[in-house]
Amino acid sequence: MIYCTKCGAALDEKARFCATCGTPAGAAGPAALGVLAQPLDYTIEGDNLQVIRLRLKPGQEVFAEAGKMLYKQPQVEWETRMTGDTLGEKLWGALKRKAMGESLFLTYFKTNIPGEVGFAGSYPGRIQEFELRAGQSVIVQRDSFLVAQAGVQLNLALVKRLGAGFFGGEGFILERLTGPGTVFIHAGGDFVEFTLGAGEALQVDTGSIVAFEETVNYDIQFVGSIRTAIFGGEGLFLATLTGPGRVIVQSMTLQKMRRELAPYRSGGDERSGLGAIGSILGSDD
Repeated sequence: MIYCTKCGAALDEKARFCATCGTPAGAAGPAALGVLAQPLDYTIEGDNLQVIRLRLKPGQEVFAEAGKMLYKQPQVEWETRMTGDTLGEKLWGALKRKAMGESLFLTYFKTNIPGEVGFAGSYPGRIQEFELRAGQSVIVQRDSFLVAQAGVQLNLALVKRLGAGFFGGEGFILERLTGPGTVFIHAGGDFVEFTLGAGEALQVDTGSIVAFEETVNYDIQFVGSIRTAIFGGEGLFLATLTGPGRVIVQSMTLQKMRRELAPYRSGGDERSGLGAIGSILGSDD
């Protein structure tokens, strides 16, 4: 069975247009509709070292960040390649992925008979899935992409405000994932989810944002006072997210994990005033 990528309706293989929304196929048949295989059959297992188990049906295809596959059954075929039809498109796509902290190549998986393939992140954390409609987008943190259906588009999402770019833990570059299809991302620690109403705001430690809908406004603001910045241990700036839309926050960033595990750490949670100043100046967030 194949489906229209605009409305998700099931299509006849010989159809030249979608009977539900009218999207034309033209002379090329259903492929011109940009069809997808039927919805993915998957489970996410584990706690803080989670694994995605994808049970692919005949004709289904997914693509993943290089090096994220854990296992696959022999009938699942895989191929590493650059996306794009021309050499220029391939090179431009590779440069964009490098800027996003991803690998230059993507790995594609497909099968002609039912088969299973598994994926996981590179450090302790959780996996979040998004079921995206055609044209629906979600903004996610840099280097968080894991695996997605072939119909999902992975692109740069540049921060619009200078303050957010210079002082945010994510910098100017985020990732935009656009449907239709199912997509999975990975981030550190546990997740907390908020649904913000119109005009409702949430202030978050910079770098701790996992994902937010594109309807959410993202900016960086000063915490309010030098004393709070120096002795509060949170740094000089906080990310401000204003609704409407969904926001997901992580409890542990990769930068914080590296800092806590660094060999020069003396241990303990106590911080002196000078130590707090040093942590601000040397913070990766």
